[in-house]
Amino acid sequence: METRANYVVIGLFTLAVIAGVFGFVYWFQNIGSTGERSLYRVAFEGSVSGLRTGGSVLFNGIRVGEVTGLQLNPQKPSQVLATIAVDRTVSIRPDTQIGMEFQGLTGIAALSLKGGDPSKPPLVGSKDNPPLLTAPPNATSDVTQAARDVLTKVNEFITENQKAFKSAIDHLDTFSAALARNSDKIDHITSGLQALTGGADGKGGDINEAARSIKQLADNLDQRTAEITVGINRLSSAGTKQIDQLSANAQRTLSTINRAVENLDRNPSRLIWGGGNSNLPEYQGRR
Repeated sequence: METRANYVVIGLFTLAVIAGVFGFVYWFQNIGSTGERSLYRVAFEGSVSGLRTGGSVLFNGIRVGEVTGLQLNPQKPSQVLATIAVDRTVSIRPDTQIGMEFQGLTGIAALSLKGGDPSKPPLVGSKDNPPLLTAPPNATSDVTQAARDVLTKVNEFITENQKAFKSAIDHLDTFSAALARNSDKIDHITSGLQALTGGADGKGGDINEAARSIKQLADNLDQRTAEITVGINRLSSAGTKQIDQLSANAQRTLSTINRAVENLDRNPSRLIWGGGNSNLPEYQGRR
């Protein structure tokens, strides 16, 4: 009897633990969403993979309710109708944005609500005829599904271009084999380039020598140009002085010629008889 009693106690304790776990899960799913609820219907075009009954309804990232039902639209099989229960204090308007948020890599989705124009009246309906919200076509976009679509397109591209990829790989193999056969020549070419550019010490080389020669030539040209400029300046200065002196001598000569012409104009006889200021030639000791 005692053994059976122990089994009964253990069984009751196990049932109590299970009930407590279920109660905690139920409480955790509904935390922050107590109070009266308003029902709404949301129409989705296409797949709503990841959205489950009991899933969270978020408004601007805050949990305000849960998904209470999912079904196909009888009039339009490609459309999914989701019924959601939302706290009455949350105002949902006709322009409220609808989407789905995927939580991590688990694939579990939450129905997301955002915004709405405060000037527009909130949607009002009854339990039997909830207001209908229509989600945009991209509301059900799943990142993992997009990744799968991309991988599918990549796979198709590789399949379509399989021959081209094989040909490219064959060419690479041929090129690698040619490099292996001519490795000695490549080493010689590399050595020649090293000698041409920098030499074994990194300082020599024909290019470096040519660069140094060009630099030295440029420095010499700069020096010679400076010397020629100084010489031209000196020659210009000396030439200017000589020109000034010649100009002064020419002016003096012109002044002398001018005076001689003026004297000749006043006394032309001097050109024939000479003398000083006499106007008549001497004749027998008299004028």
